[in-house]
Amino acid sequence: MERRDALLAIGVRELEDALDKKANEIQRDFVRISEELADINLKLMEADAPEQEVMQKELASLRDQQKILAEEINAWRGRARDVLHQRTKEKLKDYLGELLPIVDGSLKTRVERSLYLLDASEEELATLIDKEQRPSDQTRAGRLIERARTAYDLRASDPTERVRAAVNFANQSGMALNDDALSEIEEAITDADPMVSEVATLVSMQIHRFRAMRVADLTRAHASVKVLIKIDHPSVVPVLIEVLENPRTGFVTKDNKTEETENGRSRMLVLLRLVKWHTPGAKMAIQMRKFDQDKQLVGAAERALELFPGEWTGPLEKGK
Repeated sequence: MERRDALLAIGVRELEDALDKKANEIQRDFVRISEELADINLKLMEADAPEQEVMQKELASLRDQQKILAEEINAWRGRARDVLHQRTKEKLKDYLGELLPIVDGSLKTRVERSLYLLDASEEELATLIDKEQRPSDQTRAGRLIERARTAYDLRASDPTERVRAAVNFANQSGMALNDDALSEIEEAITDADPMVSEVATLVSMQIHRFRAMRVADLTRAHASVKVLIKIDHPSVVPVLIEVLENPRTGFVTKDNKTEETENGRSRMLVLLRLVKWHTPGAKMAIQMRKFDQDKQLVGAAERALELFPGEWTGPLEKGK
């Protein structure tokens, strides 16, 4: 009974924390709407009558949204409290049974685990403890992919934790040059689970960023640049800008001879891709290339700015 109680206590505490994080996630949307309301109220003072009417309707809609969000926040906070205050295991089991249909993802996994612990036999508990204490034979890439399937922090709507996990993974010693790990990660990009796919995409991006920026073999670095320009995720834009803004030397091998050269062809590919991303940051980075030492980049930058002189507000439509 002691080990069941210990495992159950840990599981319930983790569930309470996950429920509270769910409330925090919704609260971020509440704060965002508060900022929108403040912005509209400022504009309202300078607007004419027709515009004020439109703004008043928008304010009313946003306030309704806030009311719904506030109710959801309170509900999830209440669930987080209630899961810790069930006096008996029978009541806890009943409460978890009520919670199960309204949760999903890693929250559902945590609820199911707690229900399992309540009913598991001593033999099943012993097997579970042995499995959890046994060293995992998964690779580091495999463990990250598994976390992306179950861990609440990696499955939240805010991508911050997924980006952080990708950076941390790529920064592990030797990982950025580990082709086996990269292959395992890139296989997961096509996973049916969108969170797994996004984590894999972000990790791949960080590994290829390292190679593009730091590997001395510019043939290998260029191969990573060609991967980066194909990534269709907005987080790649700062990475592309970083490559564009950093000329560097390295080596290439031709006819069994090693030659020192610069990464100009990689930077040219990146510049062309940034034109298609068409973001304000991309435009600013390209404007600075007018002063670049690489004359081909100078010409390409000037041509891009001539073709698209206005504001850059987002990716160009396909076919343009």
